Amino acid sequence: MGKKAEVGTPKYLANKMKAKGLQKLRWYCQMCQKQCRDENGFKCHTMSESHQRQLLLFADNSKRYIDDFSFDFAKGYMEILRRQFGTKRVNANKVYQEYIRDRDHIHMNGTRWVTLTGFVKWLGATAQCIVDETEKGWYITYIDRSPETVANEERKKKKIKMDKNDEEKQMEFIEKQAKLVSEMAGPSEKPIYTELVRENEEEPLKLDIKMKTEKVIINPIKSQAFVKRTASSQLEIPSREPKRLKPEKIKKSALDEIREQEEFKKEKMNRKDYWLIEGIVVKVMTKSLGEEFYKQKGVIREVIDKYVAIVKILDSSKKLKIDQEHLETVIPAIGKLVKVVNGAYRGETAALISIDEKNFCAEIEIANGLLKGRRVSKIEYEDICKLHE
Repeated sequence: MGKKAEVGTPKYLANKMKAKGLQKLRWYCQMCQKQCRDENGFKCHTMSESHQRQLLLFADNSKRYIDDFSFDFAKGYMEILRRQFGTKRVNANKVYQEYIRDRDHIHMNGTRWVTLTGFVKWLGATAQCIVDETEKGWYITYIDRSPETVANEERKKKKIKMDKNDEEKQMEFIEKQAKLVSEMAGPSEKPIYTELVRENEEEPLKLDIKMKTEKVIINPIKSQAFVKRTASSQLEIPSREPKRLKPEKIKKSALDEIREQEEFKKEKMNRKDYWLIEGIVVKVMTKSLGEEFYKQKGVIREVIDKYVAIVKILDSSKKLKIDQEHLETVIPAIGKLVKVVNGAYRGETAALISIDEKNFCAEIEIANGLLKGRRVSKIEYEDICKLHE
């Protein structure tokens, strides 16, 4: 009766076909990882010696077993969600159906969660997924926290911040120009507005408009003489008030417009949130390293990860590893060489022509390269730095 069917026989194939795929969950033993096909088989399994030994092991440390099963279940579920659906919003039950297709999956009755709803709520509470409930059931969205995704998000945020900084600077420049124009025009008299008060509110409003008509008496003899004189002489009568000359608007040439467009593109492309370059002189502006190095000048010998530099102090020849937030650019004397560390002409070497202390900007002249001899005005202090000779 208990003899197994021989390999290759119809009975053997029928048993294999029945064993393939999912069976009823109530006849599955998670501790023994054994699936029974009917109630009698499950009853025989529970009475077996191997099952009794597994139950004794479970009784000794039940929490550890439940935690292990819960961890494996959550890991398998999230792996299917990440691989098949990515960051798309999907029904939680659909993901569960994909998960249980594997015959050897961890069953939910062996975990800490009784229902799929409880498991989904746990995913939302632990911030692994975005969870929302609808009429059609629970929907989840996977939150990707891989290093590549986090790096891409940081790059996007930095780019948005740089674009916003450019817009803010442009708006500040426009506000300054408008303020200068208003100061040059002088104070303007503002009209004084008063509230309309009616003495008698019951009376209707009436508009009394009287047009004054003045009678003009024309002497016919004088008018005829005037007409004859104007007809005979074609001279124009000059007006008493001299004609005012309209100021001519200075039109920009096509070359100037093209140059402005190129500079705007360069500014947008070369404007970065880091400015450290080897060979420039900087000033240490932090007291965290001690009073010895505060406001000391040094030369950048090496740049690490764009934002950190190794600075050699000029007076003591000591080396510091310091972030760019604690450093400041140095403006040399007029005629000395500077390095453009940010903006449209980033990386260019130039000579300092003049300094505008009121507006914290300077004028430079490119010293080498294709742009040699070009003068750039109104460049901010933080965009140029003294070049170590």
